Amino acid sequence: MFTPLDCGWGWQRLPIFSAHLLLGSMFFAASVSVAAEPLVGEPISPLPSLESLQLDPKKIKLGERLFQDTRFSKDNSTACISCHSLNKGGADGRKNSIGVRQQVGVINAPSIFNSGLNFRQFWDGRSDSLEDQVDKVVHDAHELDMNWGDLLAILSTDAALVAEFKAAYPQEGLQATSIQNALASYQRSLLTPSRFDRYLLGDAKALEEDELKGYQLFKDYGCVACHQGVNIGGNMFQKFGVMDDYFAKRGGVSTADLGRFNVTQQEADKHVFKVPSLRNVALTAPYFHDGMTDTLDAAVDVMFRHQLGRTASATDKRLIVKFLTSLSGETTEVKP
Repeated sequence: MFTPLDCGWGWQRLPIFSAHLLLGSMFFAASVSVAAEPLVGEPISPLPSLESLQLDPKKIKLGERLFQDTRFSKDNSTACISCHSLNKGGADGRKNSIGVRQQVGVINAPSIFNSGLNFRQFWDGRSDSLEDQVDKVVHDAHELDMNWGDLLAILSTDAALVAEFKAAYPQEGLQATSIQNALASYQRSLLTPSRFDRYLLGDAKALEEDELKGYQLFKDYGCVACHQGVNIGGNMFQKFGVMDDYFAKRGGVSTADLGRFNVTQQEADKHVFKVPSLRNVALTAPYFHDGMTDTLDAAVDVMFRHQLGRTASATDKRLIVKFLTSLSGETTEVKP
């Protein structure tokens, strides 16, 4: 569960785990039948299969249920899915999300998809696990404004939920730690294999010619210096505005713009953020921690100017955007 306020860049409904497992199995089975051999030496790695994660279906089912439960918020208005819709690329399409008591947040909510592959959670990286992230979101006065005592008292009156927890967690039952783990297990199941993963697995026909050209340019210009690995980002911190001061030009610097500094209080960490994953980036506008960029084309322009300090032709940027669209993966629909 990414925080609603502190988190940039139609087939028949199935239970979420079953649907993801089926999609994942179909995807990877198709990959195996088409592929020659996986590519080697690439800076980006394909997603793991759901099976390889060895997740417990009972815990995932519980996490899915909790993900949609508004009882987690003090005023019974907000659930995780309020800011992380599976129908909107795992985000909410807003510049800033809306939390408990209709409070407007100060930072953009990124996609929930593939979040289990990030090395830290939140833009400033203050949580090192999804379980800890859940805990922080529950307590934050601007997000859910809850506490475990009150939440457990509410949820313990739900006999069916208590029974599900007893089945999934025989020793703990319904406790704060089991709730955190169930939600984290659900998030870890939300993988979105894409055509680009098929390409990495050896399917030479998975990408169009322009997408392949865009990928080569993505590497040639140095975008992969920060956006690499299995999540195409999400595995390091980086200053926003390495080559050109983004905030001086934008103006109106806020506490949220300080990024990692808010955690470490180290001067060198001002404007440093967790590099966002680019998976599903074509689906998750607006972009960056401040949600100030509305289109993927404009986001690429910002990256060239402020992170790379380079210029590129309109054709090159168009091809890079084409590549980025190939990172949109298979998702399932969860009705709110």
